[in-house]
Amino acid sequence: MSGLLLDTSILVGADNPGSLRGGISAASLAELYFGALVADDPGERANRTRRLGVIESAFDPFPLDEAVAREWGRLAAAVAERGGQPRRRTMDLVIAATANAQGVPLLTLDTADLAIVADLVSLQTPDPPEDQSPAGS
Repeated sequence: MSGLLLDTSILVGADNPGSLRGGISAASLAELYFGALVADDPGERANRTRRLGVIESAFDPFPLDEAVAREWGRLAAAVAERGGQPRRRTMDLVIAATANAQGVPLLTLDTADLAIVADLVSLQTPDPPEDQSPAGS
């Protein structure tokens, strides 16, 4: 692992997810399986299934073990204490808990999903490609 946990948003957004470097949570595989199974269009279902196969062959996911369960409980309690609804973000919190249990930042495209606990999870976003950075930067 390269010191990062890859969020499902990164896996879905990558042109070639098999070339990504980092670790993944078993929760991301669950989200990807679900996405493939609920796709209405057969072509889209096939594309999602192919992507899932690439990801499964490229990564050995971190399991949902006791350390992740404890950390999920801590994060979910913080969300509830801060007025949020932890059940609405269960999978996001499991993935964040996996990153915390592994002691690595979570690379995500969806920082808003975890904004309520951003002080408890190290979140990173990918650097924009050079040709897409804002003018004058």
